[in-house]
Amino acid sequence: MSVRANSRPAPAPGGERLLQRMYTRIGCQGRPPHFLVEFYPYANLTHTLRFENGVARVRFSDLLRRASLAVREAAAALLLARAYRKKPPRELAELYRAYCREPETERRLGTLRRRRSQPMLRHGDRFDLAAMFERLNRRYFESGLRRPHLGWSVRQWRMQMGAFDAALDRIVLNRRLDREDVPRHVVEYVLYHEMLHVKHPGEMARCGLRVHSRAFRAEEKKFALYEEARRWLERVR
Repeated sequence: MSVRANSRPAPAPGGERLLQRMYTRIGCQGRPPHFLVEFYPYANLTHTLRFENGVARVRFSDLLRRASLAVREAAAALLLARAYRKKPPRELAELYRAYCREPETERRLGTLRRRRSQPMLRHGDRFDLAAMFERLNRRYFESGLRRPHLGWSVRQWRMQMGAFDAALDRIVLNRRLDREDVPRHVVEYVLYHEMLHVKHPGEMARCGLRVHSRAFRAEEKKFALYEEARRWLERVR
């Protein structure tokens, strides 16, 4: 998900102390790393942690600027638990889930995503996504799935092949797939995968948002050339 070109991260006051507290609270042993903590203008409720030369660089969605300290602590605990493979305290996971479900959080998140997301989509050169959607809809969904906006990414993505954005109600496929050397069944599989996201919205799990539930995975394997499509994608990634 993109952000505005003129957006910049901003320091998160007290962020390092907060991360250090949560490091201890989730049961990590030893001396915590140096945390460099920022608010970042993501287009969704994303939080990231990566290690660079012994420094843990943490970026919280700037949506948390106005959240309570307890919510920021919960977000930090979930992020650290994921990085260090720890079980986060149940009360913090429940608190964060409740924050994500609040109508005001959903309203603000929708506003951010509409303002910051890349608004443009390309038309395809080889594949007609609208016609492909209708064929897949008839075959796998009994024509019961509503059609969101469809298009190709403006730029080629390095890894991701497709995305469904519920806030913007659109499916975007990586323009790398819109080529003569890409088999049709591969494009159909990627589109089918994103259509399943329309049918199976993400659900809150212990460590954040679960977007691939058991029902999702079971239905994904019903695609006629599932194994062939996945093998092809694995070779090109």
